Amino acid sequence: MFLQRIYVGIIFCMIQATSMVGQTSSFEVVPLGVKGGNDESNLSSYLVAATGSKQYIALDAGTIQAGLDKAVQQKTFAVPAIQALRKYIKGYCISHAHLDHVSGLIINSPADSNKTVYALPSCMNLMQQHYFNDKTWANFGDQGVGNFLKKYHFETLVPNQEIALQGTSMFVTPFVLSHVHPYESTAFLVRNGDAYLLYLGDTGPDAVEQGGRLLALWRAIAPLIQAQKLKGIFIEVSFPNEQPDKFLFGHLTPHWLMQEMQVLASLVGEKSLKGFPVVITHQKPPLANEQKIVAQLKAHNPLGLRLIFPQQGKRLVF
Repeated sequence: MFLQRIYVGIIFCMIQATSMVGQTSSFEVVPLGVKGGNDESNLSSYLVAATGSKQYIALDAGTIQAGLDKAVQQKTFAVPAIQALRKYIKGYCISHAHLDHVSGLIINSPADSNKTVYALPSCMNLMQQHYFNDKTWANFGDQGVGNFLKKYHFETLVPNQEIALQGTSMFVTPFVLSHVHPYESTAFLVRNGDAYLLYLGDTGPDAVEQGGRLLALWRAIAPLIQAQKLKGIFIEVSFPNEQPDKFLFGHLTPHWLMQEMQVLASLVGEKSLKGFPVVITHQKPPLANEQKIVAQLKAHNPLGLRLIFPQQGKRLVF
């Protein structure tokens, strides 16, 4: 009888948890790469889809194949990696043209299927001039220089203007970020119905970059947080606090992340950020640095953010 009660209790909890996920989740995210730096098998790339859908958009594409292999190993995907590449990934939103955010797209392009690559003008121009240019790599796109293979449609985005993500039910709005001024990066605000998810490419703090671009972003998303429509923020922390500001190279530390979150809190109220999901991306090896970043973030989290440290291939739900 005792074991029967335990069994019934477990089943009830499973049903309740499943019901809660169905009621509250809007997005599924599969990290294909979570680090910055020199681990080419685990560089920035996050697949995002509407909950219950297999129609993913890749937010950055530093690592693709190795991340899909990991997702298959962890049973996040039940199909071979090549099938996930061709059928599940419907397009790529590229924040900036640094190789740790785009190399997976380039390398996997011969095996890929037809889809759209989205980027702001500065990023798109660099990719067309230096990568898909029929010299460094074949031009798998439909614009630029050389022979157009037309596997990819190159869709140049307009800052602050929403656009539909082809092959999915989602939409995206790009915002310009500063990444070693005047070099630009991008934040992507993804919408599914009336729910949103925010992903930031590499960015430095406003106090160092002097561009005010993070403040502009915080002001844009503040109403969504207050209305409880923003499900989470993906933001980089590349270095521990010991890194001098002059050697940040357009990145954040735990100190600067919390400073920026305080700016956001001044717009939405501290209570609105208590327990709010913040996913920490782009930690740079070596392991000792990554461990410092995690420890420093946990030690100083005055707003009570729900800090999430993603694992390659392991699904997240928002």
